Formats: sequence, C-alpha cells, structure tokens
Amino acid sequence: MTPSTPARLSLRTLALGYLGILVLTPIVLILIRTFEDGLLAFWASITTPAAISALTLSLIIIAIVVPLNVVFGIVTALALVRGRFPGRGIVQAIVDLPFAVSPIVVGASLILLWGASGWLGFIDEAGFKVIFALPGMVLATIFVTLPFVVREVEPVLHEIGEEQEQAAATLGASRWQTFWRITLPAIRWGLTYGVVLTVARALGEFGAVIMVSAGVAGQSQTLTLLVHARYVDDFNVYGAYAASTLLMLLAILTLLLMTVLDRKRKTT
Repeated sequence: MTPSTPARLSLRTLALGYLGILVLTPIVLILIRTFEDGLLAFWASITTPAAISALTLSLIIIAIVVPLNVVFGIVTALALVRGRFPGRGIVQAIVDLPFAVSPIVVGASLILLWGASGWLGFIDEAGFKVIFALPGMVLATIFVTLPFVVREVEPVLHEIGEEQEQAAATLGASRWQTFWRITLPAIRWGLTYGVVLTVARALGEFGAVIMVSAGVAGQSQTLTLLVHARYVDDFNVYGAYAASTLLMLLAILTLLLMTVLDRKRKTT
C-alpha cells in the first residue's frame, strides 16, 4: 500500500523536525557561540599550544591505529570469508564486541591489564609506561575501532567470490600475487570506506581514552579531552566551544569523504 502525498509529507516533516531538534539545533548554537566574537578569537583559541598539541596527538593516534586496523581487518575478513575453522563464530563475536561494550569498560579493562598493579604490570615496572601514556590511548582506540575495516571488507569478499583467485592460483600465481593483483583491487573501495569510518571513530573517541590518559594539557590530551578539560576543569566555555567546532569541522570533512567514497563504491 502506497502512502498518500499528505502522509509522505507529514512523515518527512516529522523526520526533518526530529533531526533538526536533535542534531542541527545544538550544532547551530555551538557555531553561534564560537563565532560571536569573530574569526580572530576562534583562531586564537584553536592555535594555543594546548590545542595544537591536542590536534597533533589525535592525528598521531590515527596514524598508528589506521595501519594496524587495516592489516588486522583484511586478515580477519579473509579468514572469516575464505576460511573454515573451529571457533569461527567466536571470532565473529569478538569482532563485534566493541559495538556492545561501553568504552568506559574498555578503559577500565586496559587499566586492569596494563596498569602498574595489573596482570602485565611488570611492563610498567620495567619502565615502559602503557597506561596514562600514548600506548594506552592507542590500545583503547584500536579496540573501539576494531570492527570497521572487517565489516566493510567482509561483504565485498562475499560478493566477489573466489573464482578469480582460484583462476590466478591455477595459472601459477603465488598467494601474495593473487592478493596484490586480484583481491586487493576488488576490495579497495570497501577497505577505503572502512578506513574513513575508523578515522571518524578514532577522532571522536572519548570514553575509553579518558580512562587511560593522564589528561595533561599539551602532553596527553586529544581534541575530545581538550573540550572536556576546557569546559569542566578550566571553566573556559568559549575555548571548549572553539575546540568543539574544530572537531566538528574535521568530522564534517570525514563525512563528506565518506559520502564521496560511498557513491564511488556503488558505481564501481
């Protein structure tokens, strides 16, 4: 049964109104508060040493997390799609675990594991600090971004099948040659989309990272932690809005890239 035109218009209006109240209104209010004193004030707020350090640390974490997730994601997706082994269902559940577990729980678990009094506390005692340092923040981000590459590459592998890979093997190609010349070009758009999702998730992560970060301005604050510190600890409301706007601009760029890649993936 096809809904009537008034019904369709009512549903669209309701949906747009809901999105406007839930998403657009807070964004507009933040932008108004950010730019009410002009662009120079905004620029001054996001170019402080603490803000530059927070942006740099966020980008460093992304630069570490993305390659690791790409390698793990491709290997895991290939194993799940092409392999048949005991415990395959368990691996599937582990991949989806970050969707179900609260980031706060992830941070607490990392402290119990890698902290000074944790199971692997001897590493901290040996002088290699994991918790409240960059390695802990990287581990937390890796965990929360774990599923994206796997879940974007896996359906592509199902779709392309194994015929071309088997033909390449029949013609004498090695496994590496088959992967590099057949598999990787076929999954490139799914892989790229998974990478963009990983970047977006890593950029906005807060709950897990704040648990394992020392939170020292200029040293161990990401952009999300900078927003929190300015608003809650320093009572610098305008600085928090400016940092939020910077984070929002990066998120919008990521969203635009996701849209372009999604259209490219559908047309390829």
